[in-house]
Amino acid sequence: MIPLKRTLLSSLMLLAVSNTQAQPTPNIYLQGGTQPGATACVACHGADGMGLAPAGFPRLAGLSADYLSKQLHDFQSGKRVSPVMQPLAKALSDSEITSVTAAIAAMPAPAVPAINRSRMPDGPGEKLALRGAWDRQIPECVSCHGPGGVGVGSAFPPLANQPAMYLAAQLNAWRDGTRHNDPNDLMGHIAKAMTEDEIKAVADYFSTVGHKEVKP
Repeated sequence: MIPLKRTLLSSLMLLAVSNTQAQPTPNIYLQGGTQPGATACVACHGADGMGLAPAGFPRLAGLSADYLSKQLHDFQSGKRVSPVMQPLAKALSDSEITSVTAAIAAMPAPAVPAINRSRMPDGPGEKLALRGAWDRQIPECVSCHGPGGVGVGSAFPPLANQPAMYLAAQLNAWRDGTRHNDPNDLMGHIAKAMTEDEIKAVADYFSTVGHKEVKP
């Protein structure tokens, strides 16, 4: 009788474990995290992850999971400041960050034309993007962020198809020192050398670069 009870108990435990493992991982992007403050990302960044341009909420779709994970951890620690994102990030566990960043990275990213330094710039925004202003130690944006601002690896996020309001806000944050969570403050040095008109021009350029036609 005792061995039978043990066998039955073991079977029930195995069934419970199997059922637990079979449960799907919650879609944090759509549903939010387990903590009350972990609001679903979709509320601000859209069902397609393309952000909300009028409010300045950035595109997330297709961004590197490693880059996104670093930003969320920086929000948690206070290395990156945002009255909106800091409490949301603090409500996420490490496993939830891993889950949601992987889901976002897998979202389809918009196509970006391969606009590089060989193209003749048209306007101040495109000139900074493709040529920089080396007399003021401002490198061209595409040298780090890739052709058309498509993004490169986990260190240089996409600029293309980001809302102009968001890009300008980040450049101004680098410029005034309220954002400084990149190695060696590279973006801080660049942004501090830019004028307000240049910040607006380059932000406007990258916000629409995905819609530009590449001409020979």
